[in-house]
Amino acid sequence: MPYFDSTIETLPRAQLAALQLRKLQTMLTELWGKNAFYTRKFQAAGLHPDALRSLDDLAQFPFTLKRELIQDQSECPPFGTNLTYPLNQYVRFHQTSGTTGAPLRVLDTAEDWNWWSTCWSYVLSGAGLCADDRLFAAFSFGPFIGFWAAVEGARKIGAMMIPGGGRDSLQRLELMRDAGATAICCTPTYALRLLEVARENNFDMNSLHIRATVHAGEPGASVPETKARIEAGWHAKCFDHAGASEVGAHSFSCESQAGIHLIESEYIAEALDRETGKPVAPGQVGELVITNLGRLGFPIIRYRTGDLVRMNIEPCACGRTFARFEGGVLGRADDMTTVRGVNVYPMAVEKLIVDFHQVVEYRITVQRVREMDEMDIEVELTDDADRALPTAIAQNIYHALSFRPNVRVVEHGTLPRFELKAKRFFVKK
Repeated sequence: MPYFDSTIETLPRAQLAALQLRKLQTMLTELWGKNAFYTRKFQAAGLHPDALRSLDDLAQFPFTLKRELIQDQSECPPFGTNLTYPLNQYVRFHQTSGTTGAPLRVLDTAEDWNWWSTCWSYVLSGAGLCADDRLFAAFSFGPFIGFWAAVEGARKIGAMMIPGGGRDSLQRLELMRDAGATAICCTPTYALRLLEVARENNFDMNSLHIRATVHAGEPGASVPETKARIEAGWHAKCFDHAGASEVGAHSFSCESQAGIHLIESEYIAEALDRETGKPVAPGQVGELVITNLGRLGFPIIRYRTGDLVRMNIEPCACGRTFARFEGGVLGRADDMTTVRGVNVYPMAVEKLIVDFHQVVEYRITVQRVREMDEMDIEVELTDDADRALPTAIAQNIYHALSFRPNVRVVEHGTLPRFELKAKRFFVKK
């Protein structure tokens, strides 16, 4: 099995916990009195780093919320007070996509950026990439962190990085072919978009040498239907990854594909009940609360991600002892809305739509109509799609979620296409 660091990835769990504790204690000691944001939070809670003597003691420390970080930057512009070192020690600037509100700016020191590259080295090695590979980065660089750190991860494992910026989708396919790329990094949505472009332009996907697709930005690569479509179209194995600008690249899928592994040498994860804040029972779904251990310049401690996960700490068939999130990130707790009295998560609806391979693109809108919440779904279909498909989609959703949406076909090219994070679910109330 491919590993980035086989010794760390196969540590007995007791030794892994001891490593996490040492790193956490070192981080808390380092930021105390230097990082104004967390020093204030801990003082307000009556806590000192010395209070942490075991990993169980972490539960005493307060949660960190994204809105706190954004408010801190609003009050102390432009970067806020979650900075452990003087500003001249920071070498990287990124910001969140802002698709769900104001963007959060994140800074990294040189040491922190090296930590990012280490995390992405686990991601790429988990997908079986090594120095023999040529990794195509199918995105254009901007302030959203996107795949910036993937470039550093590729360098660390010795793989060749082929940049794909400044090109349209067809030109990217041609460059992949001409340069002999063996792997691609992109969002799941964009992997499907490239397949659409290939069909429209009679580009032969068999002319590529891609053997692995590595995805980030969206949870789709762990959705069985989406994963199957990517693998069938690319003739390659599809690998998932999860992370965030403010947290880091925290998990990845391995050759066994039994969920995504948390990089436990660099993170501590808790799966908590949204209402009580207590750990959920093994095998139950909880909100991911995460603490990073190697980003001292921009630390994140007990961060409520809003992501829903099912954590499994049993050893994986790949040999890793790192915990796994079964099924990847299952959805976002704060994205839940109500349709005709039914609590609905966007991912649940999207999974039911992508069951139908004739759906090229779609958009979902929930809005109030005569005092009732209605769901409208617009779909673009392949030329050979059955015209009765909208009825079948509505029926599929009705059987699964107990309400019937309005589904209509729109002309090809009507709906937007996405290179990075896709936004297909809209609530207008």
